[in-house]
Amino acid sequence: WRSSVTCKPWQSGRSLPPAWERVQLPSRKRIHATVGQGQQVGTQEKQVVEDSEMPLTRKETDTLFQEQPETGNQYLEDALLRSYLKAHLPPKVLEEVNRDLERFGNRLLTKVKPLGWECELNPPVFRQYDAWGQRVDHIATCSAWRRMKEIAAEEGLIAEAYERRYSNWSRMHQAVKLYLYSSFSGGFSCPLAMTDGAAKVIESLGIPGSLKNAFDHLTSRDPKKFWTSGQWMTERRGGSDVANGTETVARKQPDGTYRLYGFKWFTSAADSDVTLTLARVVDAEGQVTQGSSGLSLFFLKVRDEEGKLNSIQVQRLKDKLGTRQMATAELWLDGAEAELISAEGRGVASISSMLNITRIHNVIGAVASMRRMITLSREYARRRVAFGKLLKDHPLHMQTIARMEVQTRGAFLLLMETVRLLGLVEANMASEQDQLLLRLLTPVAKLYTGKQASAVVVEAMESFGGQGYMEDTGLPVIVRDTLVLSIWEGTTNILSLDVLRSLTKSQGQALAVFFSTVQKKLELASSTADLEPAAKRVRDAVSTLARFTQAAGAKGALTMELAARDFSYSLARIYAGALLIEHAARPDASPTDVSAARRWCNQELCPVTAELASGSYEAAEALVDSALVYEGSPARGSRL
Repeated sequence: WRSSVTCKPWQSGRSLPPAWERVQLPSRKRIHATVGQGQQVGTQEKQVVEDSEMPLTRKETDTLFQEQPETGNQYLEDALLRSYLKAHLPPKVLEEVNRDLERFGNRLLTKVKPLGWECELNPPVFRQYDAWGQRVDHIATCSAWRRMKEIAAEEGLIAEAYERRYSNWSRMHQAVKLYLYSSFSGGFSCPLAMTDGAAKVIESLGIPGSLKNAFDHLTSRDPKKFWTSGQWMTERRGGSDVANGTETVARKQPDGTYRLYGFKWFTSAADSDVTLTLARVVDAEGQVTQGSSGLSLFFLKVRDEEGKLNSIQVQRLKDKLGTRQMATAELWLDGAEAELISAEGRGVASISSMLNITRIHNVIGAVASMRRMITLSREYARRRVAFGKLLKDHPLHMQTIARMEVQTRGAFLLLMETVRLLGLVEANMASEQDQLLLRLLTPVAKLYTGKQASAVVVEAMESFGGQGYMEDTGLPVIVRDTLVLSIWEGTTNILSLDVLRSLTKSQGQALAVFFSTVQKKLELASSTADLEPAAKRVRDAVSTLARFTQAAGAKGALTMELAARDFSYSLARIYAGALLIEHAARPDASPTDVSAARRWCNQELCPVTAELASGSYEAAEALVDSALVYEGSPARGSRL
């Protein structure tokens, strides 16, 4: 939440509009109300009505205002987060992590939050030429953005995951800090996601000697040594389709290095120190291999030791809807020096670990944005008076926020489960079942929370009325920055198809593990009568989904492709329902934990079966889809 700009007094010598001449602006004293003051609202409303009938008496102190929601330490105010950590972390780890998170929450409130707003007000600026016509391609970022980088290092927002001082819980510690940091980061969460991904790739390669220095910089806690990394995959012909969209070529040099030539259409965090990128190696005959088998992974420094760009030309900065705080650019690689770090032709396989990390960061950002908007919305409801009482005393208003809260809780637990599994894998403590489940849940969590976040933040913005639409409240910033989360690192449809690939590659084992894990989590609810209806709904959904997979499998590939999106939604809802029930079955669970689990499970948990019954996934329906889309279009005659 950002402080609104105070209305300036009307300039002397100018007449007031007729409407303003008839209205007395209410003062802060008249309409301020907090918890415990509900009985005063009627008197306040009467006073406001009486004031509206009085002529406007202008004073220099008059101002138009609404009550601004005030939030405190984000960690201390997040009951679900704290109860989750208490339930899962070992006591000694919990003690240390709890102390660190409370301290970090205070730093976010007092230091990081103002920096984040400064980043929003001062986005990067691109200067292509200097005053004398020399090309400089300089991307200027504000001091707050650079300070964010220092704070990220000081807090170990990348280092925490790789130091592993808490073994398999280190990744969760890092993820929770990123979750708290995200909404205050001024967009710096994005370069951190790619930095984490780059560090993971290097670690997965065994940290070869040539990359040891880079890995140390990427995971450093020293602000003077810390590097951020870009991720330059998207080119002009494609986003997710890197296999067919990558045109950049790599030419081997006598010293064993490579020179890259090509155009990178969308490079996030263009001011980063290093980057990973894909290119096709040119063979001795000057030819390249097309498709994914022709792609190799390269590491390059963006600038040389003198600070000059590494044979890179910046064409322009992208004019984006959101994440404006971060420089995203179009770049020409005109002989950029790079190091081949994957086996030749194994670039796509080598970046898979990066994609898993950045997708989990995407989930972190989605859940964080939902939590932040709900926190502000509930605080506003304690302060804003409408129709004679506080918003919190309007049942319909609270029902709306409660529904958003349930969605956020399900998303949060889905995030924590994915991070928990990742921690086990990184500490070499994961079973084969854990690994299969992580591979399946990562795209499921990313695609589902991305869509959830867009819906929740827009609904939450509406809960502020007209104030939610005002730019200087900061609410539109959260909305804009959230909308990218269903697009970045794979759209919903792309990830739905990736879910199907994970099932196919595991020959059905991933789905079997999914079903068995859900059943185990539901067993905990057997002793809690209040949870039995919810548990039954999840069990029924699992049975229904199992029948669907058998029926759809017999119908062929087209049926599964058409069902991929609804199928992935079903996986997300069922698993989140099981997680909510598991959390509510704890001995010290609160009544709201039980309520959240029951409410989540009251929704349609397996939407894919209803669509199958209606024939939505038949080949004939696919033709109707095209007819509906292209009716009236000039392209209809040539497309259908």
